[in-house]
Amino acid sequence: MSELLAPAGNFSKLKTALYFGADAAYIGGKDFSLRSFADNFTRDELVAAVKYAHSLGKKVYVTANIFAKNKDLALMEDYFAFLREAGADAAIISDSGVLCAAKKSAPALPVHISTQANITNKYAVKFWYEQGAARVILARELSLDEIAEIHAYVPQIELEAFVHGAMCISYSGRCLLSNYLAGRESNRGECVQACRWNYQIRKVDELSDSGWLDMEEDERGTYILNSKDLNMSAHLGEMERAGVRSFKIEGRMKSEYYLATVINAYRRCIDGGYSGIIERELLTAFHRDYTTAYALGKNDNTVNYTDSQAKGDCDYIGNVVGCENGNIKVEMRGRFKVGDRLEILSPYNSFGKAFTVEKAYTSAGEEVGDCKLVQEVYTLPCPYKLYAGDILRRRKTQYV
Repeated sequence: MSELLAPAGNFSKLKTALYFGADAAYIGGKDFSLRSFADNFTRDELVAAVKYAHSLGKKVYVTANIFAKNKDLALMEDYFAFLREAGADAAIISDSGVLCAAKKSAPALPVHISTQANITNKYAVKFWYEQGAARVILARELSLDEIAEIHAYVPQIELEAFVHGAMCISYSGRCLLSNYLAGRESNRGECVQACRWNYQIRKVDELSDSGWLDMEEDERGTYILNSKDLNMSAHLGEMERAGVRSFKIEGRMKSEYYLATVINAYRRCIDGGYSGIIERELLTAFHRDYTTAYALGKNDNTVNYTDSQAKGDCDYIGNVVGCENGNIKVEMRGRFKVGDRLEILSPYNSFGKAFTVEKAYTSAGEEVGDCKLVQEVYTLPCPYKLYAGDILRRRKTQYV
């Protein structure tokens, strides 16, 4: 069975990802990662993260996939030696020079080749395999037929492919738009996601007034560079038959609630098959319009013209931190009130069940009708057995 691989931007998100069913997580240190604005992990936290994952029988892969410059390489050699000593299950890199540095300083550390390397053909895969890579992370632009051909040509190497999340308008993430418009290097982890912006055009005409003009697809504006989000939940069996051994979810900058929702859905899909429940579940967290991109062949309908971020069907209410004697303790993340009907997000059998808030108490024992203090731990009666790590949410339709 293929691995479910989840992102984790910090230690709390790592715990969420593994709790909701990820087999492995990919994380970044404070240096050399393409998500500089995630919290990321200090060296001590990396050691603790690997130890925690291994205690659960799960894996941690560490990203070091910047486009490296000369000054980076000596530092990276030291970093790879540290990752090997820490017990990381692999380093994710995108550059042949960085691969040489990893093999020099930590030859026993497995190396995965990042999607940033733009791997789109079987000969490139064979090249990386011959250089000692254990796995390649394929470009999102490949079809399932092309992936199957790659697997048949180089069956010895593991193939990883994205199944869910944001996509770049540029080829597998290689982009200079952020550098040009904001002075932040997207290929060094500082992307401002300029492809998500609403664009206008400038009129320059000596015979008339100059100024900004609306460039509208419709009344909502123009998002000409904004890709839809990938969603391959209905095609996991086909991906596995094509040779994909790791299903990757995008999102080291995403919230714990987003990760819990998406990972839980894909875990259930892998274990029980795709269903209408899975389809509806993936609408509950924030997302753009969904697409299968190029997996099923040529696709000209991958741009999301509506806006840069759609709203999900649910509000994130809080994290369950304890359950005892018919009561649960909830760390509040979204305001709720007595009378609200809350739904349970859990890897266990309580998933999808709902209950009405009948009473609520603060950590000081005061009964309240309006739970509005962020990160206050409220105690609520609940008819279901919940566990620390479960999440409560509220359907927006109850207020329509």
